Amino acid sequence: MFVDKAKIYVKGGDGGDGIIAFRRELHVPDGGPAGGDGGKGGDVIFRVDEGLRTLVDFRYQKHFKAERGEKGKPKGMHGANAKPLIVRVPPGTVVIDDDTGEIIADLTRHGQEVVVARGGRGGRGNMRFATPRNPAPYIAEKGEEGEERWVVLELKVMADVGLVGYPSVGKSTLLSVVSAAKPKIAAYHFTTLTPNLGVVSVDEERSFVLADLPGLIEGASEGVGLGHEFLRHVERTRVIIHVVDISASEGRDPFEDWKTINAELAKYNEKLAKRPQIVAANKMDLPGAEENLAVFREKLRKELGDEAPEVVPISSLTRQGVRELMFKAAEMLERVPETVSVEDLKATADRVVYRFEEQEDDSFTVRRDSDGAYVVEGARVERFVKRMNLNSYDALMRFAHFMRRMGVDQALRDAGCQDGDTVRIGDFAFEFFEGADYG
Repeated sequence: MFVDKAKIYVKGGDGGDGIIAFRRELHVPDGGPAGGDGGKGGDVIFRVDEGLRTLVDFRYQKHFKAERGEKGKPKGMHGANAKPLIVRVPPGTVVIDDDTGEIIADLTRHGQEVVVARGGRGGRGNMRFATPRNPAPYIAEKGEEGEERWVVLELKVMADVGLVGYPSVGKSTLLSVVSAAKPKIAAYHFTTLTPNLGVVSVDEERSFVLADLPGLIEGASEGVGLGHEFLRHVERTRVIIHVVDISASEGRDPFEDWKTINAELAKYNEKLAKRPQIVAANKMDLPGAEENLAVFREKLRKELGDEAPEVVPISSLTRQGVRELMFKAAEMLERVPETVSVEDLKATADRVVYRFEEQEDDSFTVRRDSDGAYVVEGARVERFVKRMNLNSYDALMRFAHFMRRMGVDQALRDAGCQDGDTVRIGDFAFEFFEGADYG
């Protein structure tokens, strides 16, 4: 089963909680704070495994969650960091953020990695909050939540040369005679529904990967037929062998076929139309092929002049001209850069660009809810409340100081909040009142 697209959920592990602890040793009656920090949650990492060829595994498992970090320990000991969760993907996988459509990474080489969801930071233990004013604080933080997101995985086959053309022009037959690949071959359209790969050995020192890609039809760039399912894979190829039925055995004009397919490539990605191309005039063993070949070359010369691609007459059935075609493809590959440009692929072969850096945003808003409570909304305020373990006097005083320093107190009063009114920040609710300062 060939699966080349999947949508999955990933979540980094939560950080471990910091703890409140104090030294309890003989002859140390007033031991100071000794609560350790929590460990970091595990990252979710995608790693390329060249042994994989499809995304079929993600059809059966769609959720990937890393482990959380260990809680802090007494005597100032740090909780253990969680191990990263390694998710194996095949070469050629493009990782896309489902919400934004942004390309997170384009993974092409064996062993290449990208962090898709980072684990949360561990919470700080009470030894971190000791000050001359409060040398024995009862304050500890909860671990930070790990990042989570839905991502779309798209597999674009890794091939040096791609066979393109209308259905039933002989692409699969050509692949079968130049490599050990065994594609399905039958006398009906769209026999090939998924890409087939084969390794072509030109001589002792040269070989390349050839892909038989599903047949194109007019309108493919808008999704007609196999549409984008086909065009996605063409983006990877460095050289295109455009196969045409030069015998016109199905009643179509070979030159119009060639123009139509190139137009669809250009509509999908204009760079594809400029990709180095060889025209394989197939089915030369059939009647009328010689005459059609002469007409095709003449029309091609009038259309493009000196920029016209080379036309190689072949017959996949009798193997006429096939060896010459493979040599020309190998020679063209030697002149084409090893990696395709970022404009061509919409991401370079080494593009692992996603590096989520949470920006500190002090802005917040205050609104009145339908039940009369005042609701404070803001990334930093909500994150602070979520991480604070507000079960001690010291922690509450620290929270009150933070509210005043951020200007939340004044903003609540400006909104009409009075002592005794309910205030909600995230899942935390409290009564508003004038608290004591805490330095």
